[in-house]
Amino acid sequence: MKNSNEKIITIKGEQVDYARLLTLKTALRLEVQGLKGRGRSAYSIVKEELGFRGSKQSVLDQLSLYIALPLSSLEKDTMYIE
Repeated sequence: MKNSNEKIITIKGEQVDYARLLTLKTALRLEVQGLKGRGRSAYSIVKEELGFRGSKQSVLDQLSLYIALPLSSLEKDTMYIE
C-alpha cells in the first residue's frame, strides 16, 4: 500500500528544458570541484549546446547567468565572460 505522503512531480514542455539546464549546472559544479564521471562531461555538453567558452568555472558562471536571466534578454554572442 502506498504512503499517503508520497508525491509525484511531473514536468512538461519548457519545464523539461529548464530541469535539464539545472541538472547540467549541478553536474558542472561538481566537475569544477574535481568530481569525474564516465561519458561526456557536463562542461563539454554546455560548451557545445550553448556556445560558451572558457574554463570550467567561467562556463559555470555563464550558465548560472543564462539560467537566471529571462530568455528574451539573452543573446549567445554577448554571453562570453572572461
